[in-house]
Amino acid sequence: MSATLDFDPFDPATMQCPFPHYERMRAEAPVAFVPQVGLWFVTRHDLVLQVLRDTGTYSSRFGGPSVAGAGAGAGDERLSAVIAEGYPRVSTMLTVDPPEHTRFRGLVNKAFTPKAVAELEPLVRGIVTDLLDGWGDRTDIEFVRDFAVPLPVKAIATMLSMPPGRHGDLKRWSDAFIAGIGTQLDLDGRIAAEREVNEFQHYFAAELERRRSEPQQDLLTDLLAARLDDEPGVDPRPLDTPEILSILSQLMTAGNETTTKLLAEAMLLMAQHPQEWAALRADPSRAEAVVEEVLRLSSPTQGMFRRVRQDTELDGVTIPKGSMVVAVFAAASRDTEVFGDDAESFIPGRARGREHLAFGKGIHFCLGAPLARLEARVALEEIARRVPGIRLADPDGLRYFPSFILRGLEALPLELTAPDR
Repeated sequence: MSATLDFDPFDPATMQCPFPHYERMRAEAPVAFVPQVGLWFVTRHDLVLQVLRDTGTYSSRFGGPSVAGAGAGAGDERLSAVIAEGYPRVSTMLTVDPPEHTRFRGLVNKAFTPKAVAELEPLVRGIVTDLLDGWGDRTDIEFVRDFAVPLPVKAIATMLSMPPGRHGDLKRWSDAFIAGIGTQLDLDGRIAAEREVNEFQHYFAAELERRRSEPQQDLLTDLLAARLDDEPGVDPRPLDTPEILSILSQLMTAGNETTTKLLAEAMLLMAQHPQEWAALRADPSRAEAVVEEVLRLSSPTQGMFRRVRQDTELDGVTIPKGSMVVAVFAAASRDTEVFGDDAESFIPGRARGREHLAFGKGIHFCLGAPLARLEARVALEEIARRVPGIRLADPDGLRYFPSFILRGLEALPLELTAPDR
Protein backbone atom coordinates (compact mmCIF):
# COMPACT_ATOMS: atom_id res chain seq x y z
CA MET A 1 0.00 0.00 0.00
CA SER A 2 1.23 3.56 -0.66
CA ALA A 3 -0.10 7.06 -0.08
CA THR A 4 0.73 10.22 -2.00
CA LEU A 5 -0.34 13.64 -0.85
CA ASP A 6 -0.57 16.96 -2.67
CA PHE A 7 1.09 19.19 -0.10
CA ASP A 8 3.81 21.82 -0.47
CA PRO A 9 5.55 22.55 2.84
CA PHE A 10 7.45 25.43 1.19
CA ASP A 11 4.27 27.26 0.18
CA PRO A 12 4.45 30.66 1.95
CA ALA A 13 0.91 30.40 3.29
CA THR A 14 1.56 26.89 4.58
CA MET A 15 4.69 27.97 6.43
CA GLN A 16 2.70 30.72 8.12
CA CYS A 17 0.07 28.26 9.34
CA PRO A 18 0.60 24.55 8.62
CA PHE A 19 -1.88 23.20 11.16
CA PRO A 20 -4.95 22.75 8.93
CA HIS A 21 -2.75 20.71 6.59
CA TYR A 22 -1.49 18.57 9.47
CA GLU A 23 -5.05 17.96 10.64
CA ARG A 24 -6.01 16.74 7.16
CA MET A 25 -2.91 14.57 6.92
CA ARG A 26 -3.58 12.90 10.27
CA ALA A 27 -7.13 12.08 9.19
CA GLU A 28 -6.56 11.11 5.55
CA ALA A 29 -2.95 9.96 5.19
CA PRO A 30 -0.92 9.87 8.42
CA VAL A 31 1.94 8.27 6.47
CA ALA A 32 2.20 10.05 3.14
CA PHE A 33 4.73 10.66 0.39
CA VAL A 34 4.94 14.30 -0.66
CA PRO A 35 6.37 14.39 -4.20
CA GLN A 36 6.88 18.18 -4.14
CA VAL A 37 9.84 17.67 -1.77
CA GLY A 38 10.52 13.93 -2.09
CA LEU A 39 9.82 13.32 1.60
CA TRP A 40 7.54 11.04 3.60
CA PHE A 41 5.50 12.84 6.29
CA VAL A 42 4.36 10.99 9.43
CA THR A 43 1.79 12.98 11.39
CA ARG A 44 -0.11 10.78 13.87
CA HIS A 45 1.09 10.66 17.47
CA ASP A 46 1.47 6.90 17.79
CA LEU A 47 3.23 6.63 14.43
CA VAL A 48 5.64 9.47 15.17
CA LEU A 49 6.53 7.73 18.43
CA GLN A 50 7.18 4.51 16.51
CA VAL A 51 9.55 6.29 14.12
CA LEU A 52 11.45 8.02 16.93
CA ARG A 53 11.85 4.90 19.02
CA ASP A 54 12.76 2.44 16.25
CA THR A 55 16.35 3.53 15.59
CA GLY A 56 17.04 0.20 13.90
CA THR A 57 14.67 1.09 11.05
CA TYR A 58 14.71 4.90 11.08
CA SER A 59 18.26 6.23 11.12
CA SER A 60 19.36 9.68 12.24
CA ARG A 61 22.15 9.58 9.66
CA PHE A 62 20.25 11.79 7.28
CA GLY A 63 23.34 13.68 6.18
CA GLY A 64 22.50 17.03 7.77
CA PRO A 65 19.41 18.97 8.77
CA SER A 66 19.08 20.97 5.56
CA VAL A 67 16.64 19.67 2.96
CA ALA A 68 17.32 22.24 0.27
CA GLY A 69 20.51 21.52 -1.62
CA ALA A 70 23.02 24.13 -2.71
CA GLY A 71 23.10 23.37 -6.39
CA ALA A 72 25.61 21.54 -8.52
CA GLY A 73 28.56 22.10 -10.83
CA ALA A 74 30.66 25.22 -10.26
CA GLY A 75 28.45 26.18 -7.34
CA ASP A 76 29.56 23.13 -5.40
CA GLU A 77 33.19 24.05 -5.99
CA ARG A 78 32.60 27.49 -4.49
CA LEU A 79 30.84 25.97 -1.51
CA SER A 80 33.53 23.32 -1.01
CA ALA A 81 36.24 25.98 -1.08
CA VAL A 82 34.53 27.93 1.70
CA ILE A 83 33.95 24.81 3.82
CA ALA A 84 37.61 23.87 3.40
CA GLU A 85 38.58 27.09 5.19
CA GLY A 86 37.13 25.69 8.41
CA TYR A 87 37.43 22.45 10.33
CA PRO A 88 35.80 19.26 8.99
CA ARG A 89 32.05 19.16 9.65
CA VAL A 90 31.58 15.93 11.60
CA SER A 91 28.50 14.30 13.08
CA THR A 92 28.28 13.69 16.81
CA MET A 93 24.80 13.69 18.37
CA LEU A 94 21.95 14.90 16.14
CA THR A 95 22.88 12.97 13.00
CA VAL A 96 24.36 9.72 14.31
CA ASP A 97 22.91 6.47 15.64
CA PRO A 98 23.94 4.21 18.50
CA PRO A 99 26.55 3.33 19.56
CA GLU A 100 28.24 6.59 18.43
CA HIS A 101 25.31 8.68 19.62
CA THR A 102 25.32 6.99 23.02
CA ARG A 103 29.02 7.72 23.54
CA PHE A 104 28.91 11.35 22.45
CA ARG A 105 25.71 12.19 24.32
CA GLY A 106 27.04 10.61 27.48
CA LEU A 107 29.87 13.15 27.51
CA VAL A 108 27.54 16.16 27.71
CA ASN A 109 24.55 14.76 29.59
CA LYS A 110 25.91 15.84 32.97
CA ALA A 111 25.74 19.51 31.97
CA PHE A 112 21.96 19.19 31.49
CA THR A 113 20.85 16.93 34.32
CA PRO A 114 17.85 18.21 36.31
CA LYS A 115 20.19 19.08 39.19
CA ALA A 116 22.65 20.94 36.97
CA VAL A 117 19.87 22.90 35.26
CA ALA A 118 18.16 23.71 38.57
CA GLU A 119 21.40 25.29 39.73
CA LEU A 120 21.16 27.67 36.76
CA GLU A 121 17.89 29.22 37.99
CA PRO A 122 19.57 32.14 39.81
CA LEU A 123 21.53 32.95 36.65
CA VAL A 124 18.41 32.76 34.47
CA ARG A 125 16.30 34.80 36.89
CA GLY A 126 19.04 37.43 37.05
CA ILE A 127 19.12 37.72 33.25
CA VAL A 128 15.33 37.98 33.11
CA THR A 129 15.29 40.69 35.78
CA ASP A 130 18.00 42.69 34.03
CA LEU A 131 16.13 42.52 30.72
CA LEU A 132 12.86 43.61 32.29
CA ASP A 133 14.60 46.45 34.14
CA GLY A 134 15.93 47.53 30.75
CA TRP A 135 12.38 48.06 29.52
CA GLY A 136 12.03 50.92 31.98
CA ASP A 137 8.67 52.67 31.63
CA ARG A 138 8.20 51.63 28.01
CA THR A 139 4.83 50.20 27.12
CA ASP A 140 5.64 49.39 23.48
CA ILE A 141 7.92 46.34 23.23
CA GLU A 142 9.20 44.31 20.31
CA PHE A 143 9.34 41.14 22.37
CA VAL A 144 11.56 39.00 20.11
CA ARG A 145 14.30 41.61 19.94
CA ASP A 146 13.92 42.95 23.47
CA PHE A 147 13.56 39.67 25.36
CA ALA A 148 13.11 36.38 23.51
CA VAL A 149 16.49 36.60 21.75
CA PRO A 150 18.74 37.97 24.51
CA LEU A 151 17.53 35.71 27.36
CA PRO A 152 18.57 32.33 25.92
CA VAL A 153 21.59 33.82 24.14
CA LYS A 154 22.95 35.22 27.41
CA ALA A 155 22.24 31.95 29.23
CA ILE A 156 23.94 29.63 26.74
CA ALA A 157 26.77 32.10 26.13
CA THR A 158 27.48 32.05 29.85
CA MET A 159 27.53 28.24 29.82
CA LEU A 160 30.02 28.40 26.93
CA SER A 161 32.17 30.99 28.77
CA MET A 162 31.72 33.68 26.13
CA PRO A 163 32.37 37.27 27.27
CA PRO A 164 29.40 39.68 27.06
CA GLY A 165 30.95 41.47 24.10
CA ARG A 166 30.71 38.29 22.00
CA HIS A 167 27.08 37.39 22.75
CA GLY A 168 25.92 38.98 19.51
CA ASP A 169 28.29 36.69 17.64
CA LEU A 170 26.64 33.66 19.19
CA LYS A 171 23.24 34.68 17.85
CA ARG A 172 24.69 35.35 14.39
CA TRP A 173 26.46 31.99 14.34
CA SER A 174 23.34 30.16 15.49
CA ASP A 175 21.36 31.76 12.68
CA ALA A 176 23.95 30.47 10.23
CA PHE A 177 23.73 26.90 11.52
CA ILE A 178 19.94 26.79 11.08
CA ALA A 179 19.79 28.82 7.85
CA GLY A 180 19.11 25.79 5.66
CA ILE A 181 16.82 23.80 7.96
CA GLY A 182 13.45 23.40 6.30
CA THR A 183 14.07 26.34 3.97
CA GLN A 184 14.88 26.86 0.30
CA LEU A 185 18.33 28.40 0.73
CA ASP A 186 20.13 29.38 -2.46
CA LEU A 187 23.83 28.85 -3.10
CA ASP A 188 24.90 32.36 -2.09
CA GLY A 189 22.94 32.02 1.14
CA ARG A 190 24.54 28.65 1.87
CA ILE A 191 28.02 30.05 1.23
CA ALA A 192 27.36 33.03 3.51
CA ALA A 193 26.14 30.68 6.24
CA GLU A 194 29.22 28.45 5.92
CA ARG A 195 31.47 31.49 6.31
CA GLU A 196 29.75 32.23 9.60
CA VAL A 197 30.24 28.59 10.64
CA ASN A 198 33.95 28.96 9.91
CA GLU A 199 34.11 32.03 12.12
CA PHE A 200 32.41 30.11 14.93
CA GLN A 201 34.85 27.22 14.51
CA HIS A 202 37.96 29.39 14.58
CA TYR A 203 36.76 31.32 17.63
CA PHE A 204 36.10 28.20 19.69
CA ALA A 205 39.18 26.37 18.40
CA ALA A 206 41.24 29.24 19.80
CA GLU A 207 39.33 29.04 23.09
CA LEU A 208 39.99 25.30 23.28
CA GLU A 209 43.70 25.87 22.67
CA ARG A 210 43.68 28.39 25.49
CA ARG A 211 42.06 25.83 27.82
CA ARG A 212 44.76 23.31 27.01
CA SER A 213 47.37 25.58 28.58
CA GLU A 214 45.06 27.29 31.10
CA PRO A 215 42.30 24.88 32.20
CA GLN A 216 39.19 26.42 33.77
CA GLN A 217 36.14 25.09 35.56
CA ASP A 218 33.91 25.23 32.50
CA LEU A 219 32.32 23.11 29.80
CA LEU A 220 35.12 23.67 27.30
CA THR A 221 37.72 22.30 29.71
CA ASP A 222 35.42 19.39 30.56
CA LEU A 223 35.13 18.46 26.87
CA LEU A 224 38.91 18.56 26.48
CA ALA A 225 39.26 16.25 29.47
CA ALA A 226 36.53 13.86 28.28
CA ARG A 227 37.44 10.48 26.87
CA LEU A 228 35.52 8.60 24.20
CA ASP A 229 35.30 4.83 24.55
CA ASP A 230 35.31 3.91 20.85
CA GLU A 231 35.63 0.15 21.12
CA PRO A 232 36.10 -2.58 23.74
CA GLY A 233 39.70 -3.35 24.66
CA VAL A 234 41.04 -0.03 23.39
CA ASP A 235 41.91 2.82 25.73
CA PRO A 236 39.43 5.69 25.61
CA ARG A 237 40.63 8.61 23.50
CA PRO A 238 40.19 12.35 23.82
CA LEU A 239 37.79 14.13 21.50
CA ASP A 240 39.43 15.82 18.55
CA THR A 241 38.78 19.47 17.75
CA PRO A 242 36.17 18.89 15.00
CA GLU A 243 34.19 16.63 17.36
CA ILE A 244 34.22 19.21 20.15
CA LEU A 245 33.22 21.94 17.70
CA SER A 246 30.32 19.79 16.51
CA ILE A 247 29.10 19.30 20.08
CA LEU A 248 29.47 23.02 20.88
CA SER A 249 27.57 24.01 17.74
CA GLN A 250 24.65 21.80 18.71
CA LEU A 251 24.61 23.10 22.27
CA MET A 252 24.82 26.68 21.03
CA THR A 253 22.03 26.33 18.49
CA ALA A 254 19.66 24.16 20.50
CA GLY A 255 20.34 26.29 23.56
CA ASN A 256 18.92 29.49 22.14
CA GLU A 257 17.08 29.25 18.81
CA THR A 258 14.18 27.07 19.87
CA THR A 259 13.88 28.82 23.24
CA THR A 260 13.54 32.18 21.50
CA LYS A 261 10.68 30.76 19.45
CA LEU A 262 9.08 29.21 22.55
CA LEU A 263 9.19 32.50 24.48
CA ALA A 264 7.68 34.50 21.63
CA GLU A 265 4.91 31.98 21.07
CA ALA A 266 4.12 31.96 24.79
CA MET A 267 3.58 35.71 24.84
CA LEU A 268 1.56 35.57 21.61
CA LEU A 269 -0.80 32.98 23.08
CA MET A 270 -1.11 34.83 26.37
CA ALA A 271 -1.94 38.07 24.56
CA GLN A 272 -4.59 36.17 22.62
CA HIS A 273 -5.98 34.67 25.84
CA PRO A 274 -6.08 37.49 28.42
CA GLN A 275 -8.00 35.31 30.87
CA GLU A 276 -4.98 32.99 31.01
CA TRP A 277 -2.67 35.94 31.64
CA ALA A 278 -4.89 37.04 34.52
CA ALA A 279 -4.90 33.49 35.90
CA LEU A 280 -1.11 33.34 35.72
CA ARG A 281 -0.76 36.66 37.53
CA ALA A 282 -3.09 35.42 40.25
CA ASP A 283 -1.22 32.09 40.53
CA PRO A 284 2.40 32.12 39.25
CA SER A 285 2.63 28.35 39.83
CA ARG A 286 0.58 28.00 36.62
CA ALA A 287 3.67 29.00 34.61
CA GLU A 288 4.85 25.42 34.25
CA ALA A 289 1.50 24.28 32.83
CA VAL A 290 1.44 27.26 30.46
CA VAL A 291 4.89 26.36 29.13
CA GLU A 292 3.86 22.76 28.45
CA GLU A 293 0.72 23.85 26.58
CA VAL A 294 2.71 26.34 24.49
CA LEU A 295 5.16 23.57 23.62
CA ARG A 296 2.30 21.27 22.65
CA LEU A 297 0.33 23.74 20.60
CA SER A 298 3.26 25.58 18.97
CA SER A 299 6.27 23.29 18.89
CA PRO A 300 9.28 25.43 17.85
CA THR A 301 10.82 22.36 16.18
CA GLN A 302 7.97 21.20 13.95
CA GLY A 303 9.62 17.88 13.18
CA MET A 304 12.84 16.05 12.43
CA PHE A 305 14.23 13.86 9.69
CA ARG A 306 14.99 10.15 9.65
CA ARG A 307 16.31 7.93 6.84
CA VAL A 308 14.82 4.47 6.34
CA ARG A 309 17.46 1.71 6.53
CA GLN A 310 15.45 -0.93 4.66
CA ASP A 311 12.07 -1.36 3.00
CA THR A 312 9.57 -1.08 5.81
CA GLU A 313 5.85 -0.80 6.47
CA LEU A 314 4.28 1.82 8.71
CA ASP A 315 0.52 1.83 9.30
CA GLY A 316 0.07 -0.39 6.27
CA VAL A 317 2.09 1.93 4.01
CA THR A 318 5.28 0.70 2.34
CA ILE A 319 8.26 3.06 2.64
CA PRO A 320 11.24 2.13 0.42
CA LYS A 321 14.78 1.78 1.71
CA GLY A 322 16.70 5.06 1.61
CA SER A 323 13.61 7.24 1.84
CA MET A 324 13.72 10.38 3.98
CA VAL A 325 10.97 10.61 6.59
CA VAL A 326 9.80 13.69 8.48
CA ALA A 327 8.43 12.85 11.92
CA VAL A 328 6.10 15.83 12.36
CA PHE A 329 6.12 16.65 16.08
CA ALA A 330 3.75 19.60 15.61
CA ALA A 331 1.10 17.41 13.99
CA ALA A 332 1.44 14.63 16.56
CA SER A 333 1.10 17.11 19.42
CA ARG A 334 -2.36 18.12 18.17
CA ASP A 335 -3.63 14.56 17.71
CA THR A 336 -7.20 14.42 19.00
CA GLU A 337 -6.79 10.73 19.89
CA VAL A 338 -4.32 11.78 22.58
CA PHE A 339 -5.28 15.33 23.52
CA GLY A 340 -9.05 15.31 22.98
CA ASP A 341 -11.44 16.98 20.58
CA ASP A 342 -10.22 20.40 21.79
CA ALA A 343 -6.60 19.66 20.83
CA GLU A 344 -6.48 22.81 18.69
CA SER A 345 -7.33 24.98 21.71
CA PHE A 346 -4.98 26.59 24.24
CA ILE A 347 -5.81 24.99 27.60
CA PRO A 348 -2.92 25.02 30.11
CA GLY A 349 -3.09 22.10 32.51
CA ARG A 350 -5.05 19.85 30.12
CA ALA A 351 -5.05 16.11 30.75
CA ARG A 352 -2.07 14.34 29.13
CA GLY A 353 -0.65 17.74 28.17
CA ARG A 354 2.93 16.67 28.83
CA GLU A 355 2.65 13.88 26.26
CA HIS A 356 3.43 16.39 23.52
CA LEU A 357 6.44 15.70 21.30
CA ALA A 358 7.90 19.21 21.09
CA PHE A 359 11.28 17.88 22.26
CA GLY A 360 11.08 14.62 20.35
CA LYS A 361 11.24 11.31 22.17
CA GLY A 362 13.61 8.41 22.67
CA ILE A 363 17.39 8.57 22.54
CA HIS A 364 17.38 11.86 20.64
CA PHE A 365 15.09 13.63 23.11
CA CYS A 366 16.24 17.25 23.19
CA LEU A 367 19.23 17.59 25.49
CA GLY A 368 18.36 21.20 26.29
CA ALA A 369 14.70 20.57 27.20
CA PRO A 370 15.20 21.17 30.96
CA LEU A 371 16.96 24.49 30.28
CA ALA A 372 14.29 25.65 27.81
CA ARG A 373 11.55 24.81 30.31
CA LEU A 374 13.40 26.64 33.07
CA GLU A 375 13.93 29.77 31.01
CA ALA A 376 10.33 29.91 29.82
CA ARG A 377 8.89 29.29 33.29
CA VAL A 378 11.05 31.94 34.96
CA ALA A 379 10.35 34.42 32.17
CA LEU A 380 6.58 34.02 32.53
CA GLU A 381 6.75 34.26 36.31
CA GLU A 382 8.73 37.50 36.25
CA ILE A 383 6.87 39.19 33.41
CA ALA A 384 3.49 38.34 34.95
CA ARG A 385 4.66 39.72 38.28
CA ARG A 386 5.38 43.10 36.69
CA VAL A 387 2.98 43.49 33.77
CA PRO A 388 -0.79 43.58 34.44
CA GLY A 389 -1.86 43.27 30.80
CA ILE A 390 -0.52 42.64 27.30
CA ARG A 391 -2.04 43.04 23.86
CA LEU A 392 -0.84 42.57 20.31
CA ALA A 393 0.24 45.83 18.71
CA ASP A 394 -0.07 44.47 15.16
CA PRO A 395 -2.10 41.24 15.14
CA ASP A 396 -2.46 41.20 11.37
CA GLY A 397 1.24 41.80 10.73
CA LEU A 398 2.70 38.73 12.46
CA ARG A 399 5.01 36.68 10.25
CA TYR A 400 6.87 33.42 10.79
CA PHE A 401 10.32 32.59 9.47
CA PRO A 402 10.06 30.70 6.15
CA SER A 403 10.92 27.22 7.45
CA PHE A 404 8.69 24.18 7.73
CA ILE A 405 10.94 22.67 10.41
CA LEU A 406 11.83 25.57 12.73
CA ARG A 407 8.74 27.71 13.26
CA GLY A 408 9.07 31.03 15.02
CA LEU A 409 7.91 34.61 14.83
CA GLU A 410 10.12 37.14 13.11
CA ALA A 411 8.90 39.84 15.49
CA LEU A 412 6.23 40.31 18.15
CA PRO A 413 5.22 43.93 18.85
CA LEU A 414 3.36 44.15 22.17
CA GLU A 415 1.55 46.89 24.04
CA LEU A 416 1.92 46.55 27.80
CA THR A 417 -0.22 47.90 30.58
CA ALA A 418 2.03 50.12 32.68
CA PRO A 419 4.25 47.85 34.87
CA ASP A 420 3.49 47.48 38.55
CA ARG A 421 5.84 49.39 40.79
